[in-house]
Amino acid sequence: MSDVEDKGRLGASADARLAAIVDSSFDAIISKDLTSVITSWNLAAERMFGYSPEEAVGQSILMLIPDHLKGEETEIISRVRSGDRVASYETTRRRKDGSLIAVSLTVSPVRNGVGEIIGASQIARDISAAKESERRIRLLMREVNHRVKNQFAVILSMVRETSKRSSDPQEFEELIRARIMALSRSHDLLVTSEWAGASLFDLIQEHLKPFGREEQILLSGPVLTLQSNAVQNLGMAFHELGTNSSKYGALSSDAGGVEITWTIGSSALGEREFQLTWEETSKPRPGDRRDETTRKGFGTVVLQRVAPQSLGGSAVLERSPGHLKWRLSAPLASIIVAQAGTEPIADAAGLGI
Repeated sequence: MSDVEDKGRLGASADARLAAIVDSSFDAIISKDLTSVITSWNLAAERMFGYSPEEAVGQSILMLIPDHLKGEETEIISRVRSGDRVASYETTRRRKDGSLIAVSLTVSPVRNGVGEIIGASQIARDISAAKESERRIRLLMREVNHRVKNQFAVILSMVRETSKRSSDPQEFEELIRARIMALSRSHDLLVTSEWAGASLFDLIQEHLKPFGREEQILLSGPVLTLQSNAVQNLGMAFHELGTNSSKYGALSSDAGGVEITWTIGSSALGEREFQLTWEETSKPRPGDRRDETTRKGFGTVVLQRVAPQSLGGSAVLERSPGHLKWRLSAPLASIIVAQAGTEPIADAAGLGI
């Protein structure tokens, strides 16, 4: 067999291997001439753009380029004619169905047997998933930044209001530590759910658990998943109510009881409304002056102003010897992510259910 035949056979074998590689590639590999007319089209190009080889070959590659990006092709052909390779760059192309796809393109000159540039080979890689991941990361970072700033604002408010009402540094430190730990408990619930929300029942349980006396606490209401803002603000309210109750009220002795109920009703305007009531009764202590409406500790500020206003609602706090009632009303849309069910939680004489 002559050397010419050997070279021909080897050349055919190499061409076959190259064709197999092109056909099996996950990237769209497209050849075009110097007038931007498509001359070859692999299976990945068909999957990516929706055109069969019969539909694509012989057509201008401009059919893949959105109108506002058609100038890219003029620049690409100009560089190819000069023998330049167009390094990978990100752009957008249009599928057969009209939808847009994010791609990374690499374009290289194609030469004939004597070294003349006769066209270009273009490799397109689908980067839609990567771009979506980038978008989600940016969104997440903005959300994290927003939440961190909110947390800082809440902590600064705690520091300011607690310092006004603390008689000595030790008391101030203890109160601040307890309140920041309460914020942390709400935050932990949100982190566990990947910030998808938290159960109202779980939130109450988490904030009242440190005070013990579960058998003196009764919960009743529908299953609700709270938004992150509601988790944080209701969590602060439950912490203040629980702390107050453990010091002065129902959870300070075996004789008291706390009942927490929540319902979904209608406002005066006919909108769906979340309504929650914390009511506790205890044996009045000698000198108990909890009916004083002038007392404005940080807990009172949270219950009457911070929590309701942050939820777009209103609240009423009533005190009398041996009795405390806090009633909160807020638009349901500012409270829940989605109502997981409509059946009420069975009343229970404790948090351990």
